[in-house]
Amino acid sequence: MGAAEEPGGTVVTRWLVTGSGGILGHDVRTLLTDDQVTALDRAALDITDPEAVRTAVSGHDVVINCAAWTDVDGAEAAEATATAVNGTGVRHLAHACRDSGARLLHVSTDYVLPGDGTEPYSESAPTGPVNAYGRSKLAGERAVAEILPDTGYIVRTAWLYGEHGQNFVATMLGLAARRSTVEVVNDQYGQPTWTHDLAGLLVILGRADKAPPGVYHATATGHTTWYGLARAAYELSGLDPDRVRPTASAAVPRPACRPAFSVLGHARWAAAGLPVLPDWRTSLAEALQRPSFTALVHRY
Repeated sequence: MGAAEEPGGTVVTRWLVTGSGGILGHDVRTLLTDDQVTALDRAALDITDPEAVRTAVSGHDVVINCAAWTDVDGAEAAEATATAVNGTGVRHLAHACRDSGARLLHVSTDYVLPGDGTEPYSESAPTGPVNAYGRSKLAGERAVAEILPDTGYIVRTAWLYGEHGQNFVATMLGLAARRSTVEVVNDQYGQPTWTHDLAGLLVILGRADKAPPGVYHATATGHTTWYGLARAAYELSGLDPDRVRPTASAAVPRPACRPAFSVLGHARWAAAGLPVLPDWRTSLAEALQRPSFTALVHRY
């Protein structure tokens, strides 16, 4: 399907954003103000309903799927339900995109990888999720690769924070008002990624109709631990970073195992002639200057 041409010869891409009520979907929708956009939150579109998906996708050129089951720990006790959304729901979207001719940008996760590496994972690295959430997301990736080999894009991201929903950074800063110190794990490595940055990159990819299909890693550059992220958030907010104390993952047991090393490489962006995201600390500093982020902190 080609983009719509308005009177005067202006070509306008018709976008569908699923999961538009979430922390990432909200930012994607905001950045598409100059285009024809249909933004559907979970109440407006259940992606596990194939007929609803088919109807929603029809008439659009690019679909950005931000809809997902994101409760990592909850997926351990409800893997079938998580997979219905993250796997089967994505399969419905891929089929609908294939039938309508739309390109699909599917947001996935570092959790499809084993997390036992020591060097950034390339986009072609073998998968091997260590928890139910990762397995459910891998099912979605496989559906996109199988059904849309020429028009499907799997965009893996990690450690998201933003202005429009609960996240680690807001939670840590909210705790500063209630606790003199906080303990944060210092043995899990990753790339804190601002949803505003990621949304911008998704829009760039959606407009780059010559970008090769396949897997792209969309995380901030550089890396740190959760402890390092919390310290940086305190420091950049004018708080004493020494109030953040390191601890081990074993001291904070969770139902779902977490990858120890979730650092992703970004080589495919350069190969496609597209930019990568800024350094994580640069973006964090910018995000924390936003009044809406400050307001969010007070909620947690």
